[in-house]
Amino acid sequence: MCSFMVYTKNDIKKEDFLKGFKKIKYRGPDMSRLEEDKGIWGFHRLAIMGLSESGMQPFCYKENKLVCNGEIYGFRKIKKELEKEGYKFTSDSDCEILLPLYEKYKEEMFKKLDAEFACVIYDKSTNDFIAARDPIGIRPMFYGYSKVSDSIMFASEAKAIIDLCDKVIPFPPGYYYKDGKFTKYLDATKYSKFITDDIDTVTKNIKEKLEKAVIKRIDADTPIGYLLSGGLDSSLVCSIASKYTKKPIRTFAIGMNTDAIDLKYAKEVADYIGSIHTEVIIDEKDVINALDEVIYHLESWDITTVRASIGMYLLTKWIHENTDIKVLLTGEVSDELFGYKYTDYAPNKEEFQKESEKRIRELYMYDVLRADRCISAVSLEARVPFADLEFVDYVMGIDPDMKMNKYNKGKYLLRKAFIGDYLPENILFREKAAFSDAVGHSMVDYLKLYADKKYSDLEFSEKVKKYNKHKPFTKESLLYREIFEKYYPNSSDLIIDYWMPNKSWEGCDVTDPSARVLKNYGDSGK
Repeated sequence: MCSFMVYTKNDIKKEDFLKGFKKIKYRGPDMSRLEEDKGIWGFHRLAIMGLSESGMQPFCYKENKLVCNGEIYGFRKIKKELEKEGYKFTSDSDCEILLPLYEKYKEEMFKKLDAEFACVIYDKSTNDFIAARDPIGIRPMFYGYSKVSDSIMFASEAKAIIDLCDKVIPFPPGYYYKDGKFTKYLDATKYSKFITDDIDTVTKNIKEKLEKAVIKRIDADTPIGYLLSGGLDSSLVCSIASKYTKKPIRTFAIGMNTDAIDLKYAKEVADYIGSIHTEVIIDEKDVINALDEVIYHLESWDITTVRASIGMYLLTKWIHENTDIKVLLTGEVSDELFGYKYTDYAPNKEEFQKESEKRIRELYMYDVLRADRCISAVSLEARVPFADLEFVDYVMGIDPDMKMNKYNKGKYLLRKAFIGDYLPENILFREKAAFSDAVGHSMVDYLKLYADKKYSDLEFSEKVKKYNKHKPFTKESLLYREIFEKYYPNSSDLIIDYWMPNKSWEGCDVTDPSARVLKNYGDSGK
């Protein structure tokens, strides 16, 4: 995990650039560099691959220049092939291979990468700046146009450039920018092959591809940890990793001091796979005190995102302060592929697939945003195996009729794929609990109570009138929006809307985004 800030001109004051650049140093505390050549380039490094100073960016090659926040999977094999062609590398960093690859393939390079990345390249031959972001949007990037000359600038987080631009916009995943235009190079929702195989073949492939996705993400030159909620997704990631590492993995779970739901399940998984397990316990005061920090780092006012981020942020903060871990594997992106509790209400397979596509397209504003910001805020790196491009392509291509809940058990294909010695059966087939609920139902209840005490009914009705877009509709949502506006005034378009179930479906017309309010929640979260 690193951060960068690049301005394509040299017409702003250096101190103004530095003011924004310093705001994102926590993403890369190991080393910082500023260069004023062909624009202004700033880079903060969190050393994960190639730990020596030679891995510091920007990288240069034949007067081309690169900054990249990313992980390039399989880079060692590519590096050997490039060395045979005569290229001499100066570091052990995975990102250094991008400049010779760019020289060979130009913009076609981006669709060839098995990676999660955001990068900016200067091409000397054309005097162009090229920027690109991975197809899921795992790594963040924002852009805006300078108030001084309307020239474009890029940054890993919006906060870095928000004072320098009239408007800051998320860089769209799966696109590259060149010569003033944004071009889509890969759409992660469009599969390469429609899969109609029998269920045994499909689940065998799901298992093999998810194992491969986890294995490639446990390659690092620094210690790795695992977030283990006790739910299906994180438990599978931890179980797979434990089978392919020589030493016991280190797992971490968090819960409220009163009613933590998932701690017992996380411990059961940890005991089963033999991990070195840590529980972090939080209380009402921890939750309320974290709100400002969480919303500042998230750059979001969304209810679901804020709720789910508090536990994750406090857990990763504890990990940073008490361990030497620098990389964390997480279980995000499974719901978007295999279904939420609310997608049980999908009226047909076409609607199920459309909803999955929508959720994949918007991941960078919600779940993967949460994972990135919570983890990078404390100078760690997030890796998300379920977002592996090959895995996503395969699952999106499965006939949606097979993915719908026809089995009286959500995510049945994923569960069936790992029947065996991966997890205890009661964990493998346990109903899903919403992340914020799993930390403890009391957490959300405390947040709602805090907001209810903060605003009278009259005050709430008056305050919401000032918001013409994305209007808060509960006291809790007003609380989050006011904190957001304190740090990012008039920037609510950084995300598209509140994350909510598909209200057009029968059974999903709810006023709270938590799965807990759905009639089919049943035994989830117990």
